[in-house]
Amino acid sequence: MRTALFPGSFNPFTKGHADIVERGLKLFDRIVIAIGYNEQKADTGDIDSRITAIRSIYKDDKRVDIIAYSGLTIDAARQHNCCAILRSVRSVKDYEYELQMADVNRQLSGIETVVLFARPELASISSSMVRELQHFGHDITDFLP
Repeated sequence: MRTALFPGSFNPFTKGHADIVERGLKLFDRIVIAIGYNEQKADTGDIDSRITAIRSIYKDDKRVDIIAYSGLTIDAARQHNCCAILRSVRSVKDYEYELQMADVNRQLSGIETVVLFARPELASISSSMVRELQHFGHDITDFLP
C-alpha cells in the first residue's frame, strides 16, 4: 500500500488543502494528514479541536488518516510507513524551494517528495484569509469563482 504524508498546519476550511488531499488520493492508496505542533509555543492552537474538525471531513474515507506530530516530518513519515511526502505550493518560487528540499529528503531518508500546485482558482485562498473571513462570519465558498 502506497502511503503519502501531507504535513502542515492543515486548516480544514481551506479549499486548497482538501483539493491536494483529493488529488493525492489519485496518486497514492492512502494519505496521512499530519498536523504539526510545537508544545513550547502557546500560539499553536488547540490541536485536538483541529484534528476533530479534520476527522469530521474525512470520517467516511478510510483512505485518510489524521495524526498530530511534533518533530521532524521525515520521522512522522517513517513512523507511518509513508513512501512519499505530499507538498502543496502556490508559486514557482515555492516549487523550486520544495524541489531542493525533495532532493535533500531523498538523499537523507529515501523518502520521495511529491509537489503539487494548488489549483489556480484556489491559490489565492490562504489560511490567514480564511480565518479573517470566518471572523467576520463569511463562508469561504462565497469567494470562489
